[in-house]
Amino acid sequence: MSERIQTPDLIAEDDFERSLRPRRLEDFVGQEAVKSQLAVSLEAATARGEALDHVLLAGPPGLGKTSLAQIVAAELQVPFVQTAGPALERKGDVAAFLTALEPRSVFFVDEVHRLPRALEETFYPAMEDRRLPITVGQGAGARVVTLDLPPFTLVGATTRAGLLTTPLRDRFGIHHRLEHYDADDLARIVRRSATIVGAEIDDAGARAIAERARGTPRVANRLLKRVRDFAQVRAAGAIDGGTADSALDLLEVDAAGLDRLDREILRTICQKFGGGPVGLSTLAMAVGEESGTIEDVYEPYLVQSGLLQRTPRGRAATARTWEHLGLDAPAEASRLF
Repeated sequence: MSERIQTPDLIAEDDFERSLRPRRLEDFVGQEAVKSQLAVSLEAATARGEALDHVLLAGPPGLGKTSLAQIVAAELQVPFVQTAGPALERKGDVAAFLTALEPRSVFFVDEVHRLPRALEETFYPAMEDRRLPITVGQGAGARVVTLDLPPFTLVGATTRAGLLTTPLRDRFGIHHRLEHYDADDLARIVRRSATIVGAEIDDAGARAIAERARGTPRVANRLLKRVRDFAQVRAAGAIDGGTADSALDLLEVDAAGLDRLDREILRTICQKFGGGPVGLSTLAMAVGEESGTIEDVYEPYLVQSGLLQRTPRGRAATARTWEHLGLDAPAEASRLF
């Protein structure tokens, strides 16, 4: 299994992200419907002294699924244990986590859709009956020993809920989907993050970052870090609207929040494939990026922005795409969107 190499820069980036995570539900900005529903579930579970029902959090990357999982544990005042679907390779890996849980613990599995199918069945009795069947021995002498588990809450996070099998999905009693944030909520997040890291920023500067952050808090915080560097070097440390715009222009993030690869994807569809439709694998090869990365990271925002259309025959540009790129659209493009 490939592992993420923790270079000093990556470690610093991870520490920066962790320092900005909200600790309580009241500090979590945006996603009001999700927060209201989750608050009721948390209060009810606390009043009964029971473990919260299993929770499935779905949505594009960077919207706060991990933060919400940590908040659930903090609000319930219980231990938080974290892993990821690809890290669980054998039934023994699952058993090691589950048998070590304390009562009412929150067990967070990121990228739960990437659990090996053989391991899903291990979770079924654990989630439903708090029991874990273990096979002891081999061959004719093998026998099944069932271990009792403490009550716990499994919180699964996924960017691709459609890849979850129905039996696994149905065992989550609480389902929430996180949506992209509007500019007002993102500006609040930027101001809060700037306060935490000690950066001086005004409303115009926060708004400028928010409007180019692709509706995603993780992107907003990453841009804030880069704009803070620019302000320190070229603007005496203060971030106003003009400074933020100059920094983001330097980073090649345009007014719609598109970065270089976003524009390359759209330009490739328009210029090399006549506006599409073009298959995902062909598009990925043309821009030199993994198809999964395009589908999970870039497409959601491009589709939501009306700059990309997914059709049964592949990806296609819309009339708005040609306009944004400053290209002359063929006559038939006006009918696409």
